[in-house]
Amino acid sequence: MGEATIRLSRAGSLSPLLGMETWNISVDGRVVGAIAAGETVEVSVTPGQHSLLLRGRGRNRSPLRAFEVAEDEVVSYRCHGPRYGPPHVVAALIKPDLWITLRRE
Repeated sequence: MGEATIRLSRAGSLSPLLGMETWNISVDGRVVGAIAAGETVEVSVTPGQHSLLLRGRGRNRSPLRAFEVAEDEVVSYRCHGPRYGPPHVVAALIKPDLWITLRRE
């Protein structure tokens, strides 16, 4: 069976404090890599149904994203930390899955 690819692009942070940590990339509950601010990372997966989650230190994480990918297909996501400013950071502190935004392109 062939492979498929997940491509993650992480925006740089406006705040050095919010953008310094590296986030673990989990596919189907297993850590398969990591991504730092300003990086683009590709992860090979088998074709089919998968789930994607990014996790920082402590409780900080993205929402869980389910997706399907076909053989030789590339599924792309963009991610970033909370936007600099009190409302976004406070909301993310209360609800940890708001800390990392993860959007399919």
